[in-house]
Amino acid sequence: MVSVSDNSLHLQTIAIAQNGFVDKFGIPRQSQEGSYIETRIVFLEPFRSPEALRGIEGFSHLWLIWGFHDKNTDGWRPTVRPPRLGGNTRIGVFATRSPYRPNPIGLTSVRLLRVEKTQNEGMVLVVQGADLLDGTPVYDIKPYIPYTDSHTDALGGFAADGAPTRLPVVWTADTEPQDDKRRLAWEEILSQGPQPAYKHDSERIYKIRFAEEEIAYRAEVDKIVVEKRYIWQNA
Repeated sequence: MVSVSDNSLHLQTIAIAQNGFVDKFGIPRQSQEGSYIETRIVFLEPFRSPEALRGIEGFSHLWLIWGFHDKNTDGWRPTVRPPRLGGNTRIGVFATRSPYRPNPIGLTSVRLLRVEKTQNEGMVLVVQGADLLDGTPVYDIKPYIPYTDSHTDALGGFAADGAPTRLPVVWTADTEPQDDKRRLAWEEILSQGPQPAYKHDSERIYKIRFAEEEIAYRAEVDKIVVEKRYIWQNA
């Protein structure tokens, strides 16, 4: 159970996020509305009770409260370098959504696609737009309520200019996935330009693993060029 002692809050994992993001590199930097990538929220015992989800289908969006569990995000930093500002400008950590926080807690708004009843995992939430690593612990789920959670007069600080421009993805005949759903998922990952924003080497090869596949690509000024796509040997 949750307990509070010595000004510390101990959280209990209620569910685990499952998707194809097996490495931190390539995960969307923010939750993505209209994403093609689905994430399954699989509950742990004793939280698999269908009663706990009664009425959730009436909401189109949910808030996920979760934990940064990747070993490379341990510890906090008073200032960080947001990719949005090119990766070289420092901003206070509390003015960003960086994972390097005093408490490794994340908050994400997702679209609820459906509730699935499974034989072995109980009731599973299938959501869209999550910026989570596969295996992320989920601590709580709350409904997104439009009249309180949407603020039309909100200011966006250094991110006020809206979503970053998406780059077109250029495939070759031997790299383009034949499955449209997989191709759209890969284009969503690649078009955001996951590589560090302050590095401008169009000949450098970057690699991203998603599910059982890995893609090698180059980042040019105006496009992403896929060089190779192959099956991960340990999948």
